[in-house]
Amino acid sequence: MENNRTFKAAVVQTSSVFLNTEATIDKACSIIREVSSKGAKLVAFPEVFISGYPYWSWIMNPIDASEWFKKLYYSAIELEGPEVKKLLQTAKECDINVVIGCNEKVPYSAGTLFNTNLIISNEGNLIGAHRKLVPTWAEKMSWAGGDGSSLKVYNTNVGALGTLACGENTNSLARFALLSQGEQLHVANYISLPVSPTDYNMADAIRIRAAAHSFEGKIFTLVSCSTISEEIIQYFDKKYPEVREKFLRKNSAFTGIIGPNGENVVEPLIDDEGIVYADIDLDKCIEPKQMHDILGHYNRFDIFTLKVNIKKNNHFEKEPAAEQENTTIEFKN
Repeated sequence: MENNRTFKAAVVQTSSVFLNTEATIDKACSIIREVSSKGAKLVAFPEVFISGYPYWSWIMNPIDASEWFKKLYYSAIELEGPEVKKLLQTAKECDINVVIGCNEKVPYSAGTLFNTNLIISNEGNLIGAHRKLVPTWAEKMSWAGGDGSSLKVYNTNVGALGTLACGENTNSLARFALLSQGEQLHVANYISLPVSPTDYNMADAIRIRAAAHSFEGKIFTLVSCSTISEEIIQYFDKKYPEVREKFLRKNSAFTGIIGPNGENVVEPLIDDEGIVYADIDLDKCIEPKQMHDILGHYNRFDIFTLKVNIKKNNHFEKEPAAEQENTTIEFKN
């Protein structure tokens, strides 16, 4: 596929329609059409945008939170479902590449969920579905972990595209696995987490991780983060009124585009809803590698190697029937 060396990208900072799948899909398609009308050829949406993040795992005990897990399950989508088909059709109509987070459910188990990023081409094809490798902290109450089969870089008409969700952007080995496949564009999507520990600046943590990946790999990182809507707050504050103050905490969301030098390409969004646009020039990834090319001259692969298991974890495999010896014992008088 021929790549465009320069193009416009968009990153979205907004909230889903909480636990409302149909309305969130409609909102996503509306945003896709909006950014496409402004010339964007790649758009990134927040983590689990379809259709919400399990905040209850951070503010309730596990028993009280169980009923919310069921709501999350019913709002989740399958990769072969009508919701994904609608996204594919919209991407095709708008001639735009889309990376969007979702809660993914699977047909073989009512209750197994994954935190998944969908990678959709401008031709309307689902070219990838990356499942978050390790759910972070309280997220383990909701999601199973993915595997190395989705740790891929995808060839698109805007460049070699990879993605990781939220905290797994802290995983240096996962990031290197993508860079080693020729990644030029990295989508790092997050959720606003105002309920994190009080000494943790979520917005700054997001920026640091994105800058590190861009500077190390000499690539562009597109960061998309969700926001906390009044709707989300109202879901909880009747029973847990103290959460309103926590949910309104500042510096909890960062959305922007980072260049190969680790600097902001445009002014980022902190907490506020909106869409950030920037012109991407992939030629800017070339000269910085003369100084630091961790995939080439600035590494020692005679000393360091990375081995990645890319086999898909199958919950059930049929093995070929083998000829068995006759173990019947015959008794004779």
